[in-house]
This record gives sequence, C-alpha cells and structure tokens, in this order.
Amino acid sequence: MIPTLVACACLLPTLVAAQYQIVKSYEGSTFFDEWTFYDNFDNLTNGDVNYLSAKDAQTQNLAFINDAGRAVMKVDNSSTLKFPSKRNSIRIATQAQFTIGSLWVADMTHVPFGCSVWPAWWSSSPTWPDGGEIDTFEGVNQVTMNQMGLHSAPGCTHSNTSVQSSTLINSTDCSILANANEGCTVTNPTTKSYGAGFANAGGGVWVTEFAVKGISIWFFTRSSIPDSLQSNASTIDTSTLGIPVANWPADGCSPPDFFEPQYLIFDITLCGDYAGNSNSFYQTCTGVCYQDWVLGTPSNYDNAYFEVNYVRVYGEPGELTVISSDASPSHTADAVRVLSILAGLFDPGIWTR
Repeated sequence: MIPTLVACACLLPTLVAAQYQIVKSYEGSTFFDEWTFYDNFDNLTNGDVNYLSAKDAQTQNLAFINDAGRAVMKVDNSSTLKFPSKRNSIRIATQAQFTIGSLWVADMTHVPFGCSVWPAWWSSSPTWPDGGEIDTFEGVNQVTMNQMGLHSAPGCTHSNTSVQSSTLINSTDCSILANANEGCTVTNPTTKSYGAGFANAGGGVWVTEFAVKGISIWFFTRSSIPDSLQSNASTIDTSTLGIPVANWPADGCSPPDFFEPQYLIFDITLCGDYAGNSNSFYQTCTGVCYQDWVLGTPSNYDNAYFEVNYVRVYGEPGELTVISSDASPSHTADAVRVLSILAGLFDPGIWTR
C-alpha cells in the first residue's frame, strides 16, 4: 500500500562528510556488459511480467543504447496480449557487489510510470533479508513522488536523530517482519522525483551513500545538480552535496550489523504485490490492473522505461569496494522468500522485489 505520510521533526546538525573516488562506471556503449539479466517470470513479487534474457531483450529492443548514448530499459509497448499472457520487461543486477564504504550515483532522464507500473532502482545482498535492501528509487502507478527505504532483519529502525531534508516519514521499522514488510520509508517531497514531473524536469541524479555511519540518499533535479557531480567527476566529497533527502544514521540501524555487500538492481514489474494491491492501485488508477492494463492497449506502457545516462560507484580511498561474484541475487532472494513463507513468518502478500 501507499503509506500515510506523517510529519517528522528531524534534527539538522552537520553530517559527517566523507571523500570517495571512482571505482566502477556503467555508461555508454558498454553499459550492459557487466549486468545479469534475470531471464525468468516475476516469481518474486507476483508481477505480470516475463523478465527477458540479455539476448531476448536486445532482439526485442527492450534493453539498448539509444542515439543519445543512454541506456534504455523498457516494458513491451507494442504487443497485444491475451489471457493468461504476461508482458515482457527487464530486470538486471550488477555482477559485482559493493561494500559498506561506497557511494552510488545514478543519472537518469526518464523513469517508468503509469497505471500498473512498479519500477525500482535499488540494491540487495545475496543473503536477503539478512544482508538488507536499500531502495533509492521506487514508484508505483500514478503517484507523483519517489519513495526511499530500507528493508532488513529485525532491529533496524529510522532514528529520530536523522539528518535529512524530507519531513515525510512513512514508517520507521525497517524489519521485514513489521507492517507486512513495508520497511522504513521516506517520501521525497517533490513531484520532480517521479513520473511525468521527473521527465518534464529533464530527469535528475540520485546519490546513495552506504557507510559505517549510516545510509543516506540525495536527489537533485537536472537544474540543481551540484558542481561536484558535473562532468566526469573522479572524486566526490559529500560535504558538497548538502543535506540528504533521506538519512538512516547508525544509531538506529548500524550498516555493519544489518547490511552486507550489495548488488545494484533495475527492474520494472507490472501489478504484483504492490502496484496491483487494491490499497495502492485504486489510489491513482481505475479498472482492473491485469485485465484493463497489462492486457489492454500496448500504448499503456509508452512511459514505462528507464533512460539512464550512467551509474557510477565510488569507494573510500584504499578500501576494498568491489567484490566480483557469480551468484545470482534474484534467485537467492527467491529461495529465501519461499522458505520464509513456508515458515509462516509473515504475510506473503507484500514482499520485496
């Protein structure tokens, strides 16, 4: 569901700044070279999509580099479907994992939106949920503002000592066992952070800091990107970024205790446990999610695509930041999901991606 927003009287002292240097870049013609395509139906969130392999995504023109040199990942918007078909889409995860002490920067000009659409730019450990999940960007249906959040093992919370600009805190318990796995989420209080508002503003940049001191997320519209993120910055000093829009300090959720190295993930599913949930769907959409939208006119998905200038990862100087791995984060998460549901730990109707 889309949670009710409550005001936050967050403290605004000075954040402890850190310096990072670039260790990995995904951009241009080689953007897709070091990502794993899920290549399966959505068996994680019950979405009405088939996630394509790299070969099929290229053949069907659902994952490609456009003439502007940007990576595009999209939902099929040309096929007319009949029951019980699922619509083709994309889910990719980095082949590398990134450790605590890293900073992730994603520059996008367009994000997916529309009724039935549930996109995310996020991260997960290979041992989810024990190793945590960080949602930098998540939208659903026709909402107008991005939601950020953490999902973790019990014990991690959003602290009232948070240093952040958003006062829209939806929930404070990050545990997957609390509130049907809602997580501890914060809404970005600008309509330029999602949907048509994001696209009309020329997109923007998200910065996610994954650090011992806590987890922070900054968002900048195209017109407000700071000089330190302009061009091909090889180093970033977080003191130049200002106050993050969302912050989870270590006194409420210590990253070394609740998080492990993370894969970075893009995905677009349709309907499923969140977008198709009646509490979410009917807040901004009409009809029946699958029958009227997924099986409806293909042009329903003309705006269901990511367009990405780059993803860059920065690390603390002298520290190990990049861990190469052949493990599949998606199938690991799926195994945990099945075991958890069988154990009756919580309601499987709302689940992470």
